[in-house]
Amino acid sequence: MASDPPRIMPLGESAVVVEFDSAITTELNQQAIAFAEHLNAIRFAGFVEAVPAYASTTVFYDLAKVARTLPCRTNGFDAVKSTLLNELSKVNSTDNTAESVVEIPAQFGGDNGPDLENVASKCGMDASQVIEIFVSSTYRVYMVGFLPGFAYMGEVDERIRLPRKDQPRLKVPKGSIGIAGPQTGVYPLETPGGWQLIGRTDTVFFRPDHNVPSLLKPGDRVKFFAL
Repeated sequence: MASDPPRIMPLGESAVVVEFDSAITTELNQQAIAFAEHLNAIRFAGFVEAVPAYASTTVFYDLAKVARTLPCRTNGFDAVKSTLLNELSKVNSTDNTAESVVEIPAQFGGDNGPDLENVASKCGMDASQVIEIFVSSTYRVYMVGFLPGFAYMGEVDERIRLPRKDQPRLKVPKGSIGIAGPQTGVYPLETPGGWQLIGRTDTVFFRPDHNVPSLLKPGDRVKFFAL
């Protein structure tokens, strides 16, 4: 794991955050993913779920069950923190993700990507160059959140990076592909949103009728291609 010990902080009364660092790197993200997978496999007493983010893992637990099974501790947080510190040393964070890539077909510009021309103008190039640069990269899924099935992916090429819009849209169509700084993502549902919209896909990212509702999971690789 990390050379410096991670910070373990309470998140309300029934969750803790294990923060490995504050940077966005593949190595830190893999540590967060590996620790979440380890905890989801061993399931300590009172454990509910572990969810990885960019460089941290949030651990949810049942406070009453923790208190019953570890009565020697003064409170639930101390009990869980002790367990997590013990488990951290057992985790191998080597990235064993298969090399297969999830390919996402997309249409860019026009009604499908209403911000594409603006992105191109602000980046000093034409729309076709933005598309070429965007589809030339393979993106890592760092985390899933915000909306069911919304995968935060990176990293977007520095040449086409723009911040979020100053004024978010009230409605972003399902399947819209957005960029915001080094991140890209696909809106799995219609929702308000402030990312720069450059394209759209018909690929379904949230499938509530599946055993695993989210098409993508942390650690996956994604490549877009233009139709």
